[in-house]
Amino acid sequence: MKNLLKLLSPFAPDQSGAAAVLYELGGLMVICDAGGCAGNVCGFDEPRWFTKKSAVFSAGLRDMDAILGRDDRLIEKLSKACEQIRPAFTAIIGTPVPAVIATDMRALKRMAEKKTGLPCITAECTGTNYYDSGSEPVWLDLFKTFCTERYPVEKGRLGIIGATPLELGIISPERIVEEYKAKGWENVICYGMASTLEDVKNAAAAEKNIVCSSAAIKAAEYLKEKFGTPYEIEYPKSCLPDEVIEKAGSFADKKVLVIHTQTAADTVRKLIKEKSGAAKCTAATFFMQKKELLQQDDIFLADESDLCDAVGDNYDIVIADRTLRRVMKNFKGEFVDFPHFGLSGRLMQGESEKI
Repeated sequence: MKNLLKLLSPFAPDQSGAAAVLYELGGLMVICDAGGCAGNVCGFDEPRWFTKKSAVFSAGLRDMDAILGRDDRLIEKLSKACEQIRPAFTAIIGTPVPAVIATDMRALKRMAEKKTGLPCITAECTGTNYYDSGSEPVWLDLFKTFCTERYPVEKGRLGIIGATPLELGIISPERIVEEYKAKGWENVICYGMASTLEDVKNAAAAEKNIVCSSAAIKAAEYLKEKFGTPYEIEYPKSCLPDEVIEKAGSFADKKVLVIHTQTAADTVRKLIKEKSGAAKCTAATFFMQKKELLQQDDIFLADESDLCDAVGDNYDIVIADRTLRRVMKNFKGEFVDFPHFGLSGRLMQGESEKI
């Protein structure tokens, strides 16, 4: 049975990806659900929930709300919350409930903006796709909504698009900023992590953008088309585990499989080829693949059975989140841990935890 997970925990869903993009930007987010999906977002898929404040609410949909489509009640509650919190914008994020009853998210957007006078971003999430599918349209909508003015380009200003804990793990954004400042950039803005909505509004002033997630490529393309800002796709090396960096030079003449997001796997592949030369390295992912990074032998994993079939005796080294190790029953080679929060969540946190 395709897409059945017997050995792995469920991956972070699309509503979590949408919420992760907007979490630190000063808006009021409503997860359009009965309560369960909001608990999943805040309790499992958003590590910042325990350290940084954000206005994330559940719509608290009851049976009759869903059956009768009482959108006016949702907008009324949203308006009252805005009076107390004074957010910069509002966001309504879909879940399986509004998806099943065919809620008109564009209508909700118009109603919310008319009632509150604030910009509203809506995400038509279904809960059946992975987090990157939820992040992609929100990244694009974020810049289309707020980055509307052209500003003079600031020399030495670098924008980083696509950074969320689901992509990069539980890592301080300051490490990413320091990495690129060490490369000569004077002002590094990591959108969505340790940044503000004002930074998003001023995105046209960036000399260049770094895209660290396949889900953010469309947003970078929009900024290039509208303002001429060039971009480069690269996963920050400061987010790579020390073990991966240290061992990258020891894989000469080995067959290596890297399983992560497409951007992360491609960055590791380039690092291995740079340090090990003759190594044959293949990138695999359960998540979206874009043509910009796709190579001939790359693998898309639809489910854990695909992973079983792909590994076996085909590779000498596998670099992946350690929760995947249990699926590779026939693999006898070396396994190197590369945590992926969007895949394993809190299972990866304790080093002594038995998986």
